[in-house]
Amino acid sequence: MKNSSDLTVITKAKDLCAYIMTVTEKSPKRFRFTFVTRMQNLALDVIEYLYRANDLRVGKGRAGESEQRLEFQRKAMTNLRLLGYFAMLATEQKCILPKQFERISFLSTECMNLLGAWMNSDKKRLKLLASPTA
Repeated sequence: MKNSSDLTVITKAKDLCAYIMTVTEKSPKRFRFTFVTRMQNLALDVIEYLYRANDLRVGKGRAGESEQRLEFQRKAMTNLRLLGYFAMLATEQKCILPKQFERISFLSTECMNLLGAWMNSDKKRLKLLASPTA
């Protein structure tokens, strides 16, 4: 379910997750408890971390929330990297097709770029709030 008020990175993460669910559904059964489950869980966790990060506010007097938000963003970034690695392994083991791996790589890179921009935006906002003129 796509929500028009979601951040772009969340929308893209949902697209990635939906694609992974579709692709892995057709994977050979012998990979169900290795690559399939891992990739599905990583994709779901990315969405969870992004929502959790988005629910926390960055601002003056919210240092704890800002740190927690950054932690959720970092976890999402790590899971996106892991997802790319597991997708590569899954391709090598013939669990998913090379074209499917390319699509997963494209979508996860898109998410990582958007997430990185979001993290940088938060850092800039925190620096502005911390400056004496703010």
